[in-house]
Amino acid sequence: MEYRNLGRSGLKVSQLSYGAWVSFGNQLDVKEAKSLLQCCRDHGVNFFDNAEVYANGRAEEIMGQAFRELGWKRSDLVVSTKIFWGGSGPNDKGLSRKHIVEGTKASLKRLEMEYVDVIYCHRSDSSTPIEETVRAMNYVIEQGWALYWGTSEWSAQQITEAWGVAQRLDLVGPIVEQPEYNLLSRHKVESEFLPLYSNYGIGLTTWSPLASGVLTGKYNSGKHTT
Repeated sequence: MEYRNLGRSGLKVSQLSYGAWVSFGNQLDVKEAKSLLQCCRDHGVNFFDNAEVYANGRAEEIMGQAFRELGWKRSDLVVSTKIFWGGSGPNDKGLSRKHIVEGTKASLKRLEMEYVDVIYCHRSDSSTPIEETVRAMNYVIEQGWALYWGTSEWSAQQITEAWGVAQRLDLVGPIVEQPEYNLLSRHKVESEFLPLYSNYGIGLTTWSPLASGVLTGKYNSGKHTT
């Protein structure tokens, strides 16, 4: 397995990672999760991704319990989670300081961890000023609840604005963006984000490399076109 620095940070992550989106809590429980995670570790994967919204929080619970029962050193793992959709209440979603703080604490409780390595803003929030979000993510880092922060499915303009706020206030900017990237979805990564790589050293942790299975051909039903 190859390991790469995440953006310009010193954090080293495996070239391949495991995300719990459609599996933990929907298809797999703790026993199966332990077997799958052990297979990942046996092949050098050290990077594991989750989110507060996955299986309504159950995915984080399963991952945390599986890690505990496997008895792995926390320093050997790079764990990320994402904050945006935390519930049905008016303050249970979005990127307000309130939800970022409360959502992060709830995620850590489910994961049974003192901190995550990377915490993402799972989407952009048009109802919250970006400055409030940048300040809140820095507060999370200052409290030791996360070591780095990033964005997921933000536009280049929004990431640039977040970095502008961070630089103006001498705060930490996002080190990573998590966009969809595959043969059917290439524009952001290959065109829109180009200035971000050189200007801010943004790293990428892409999702859906096989377009939710479409690129495997499993939905073709045996039909072939020429």
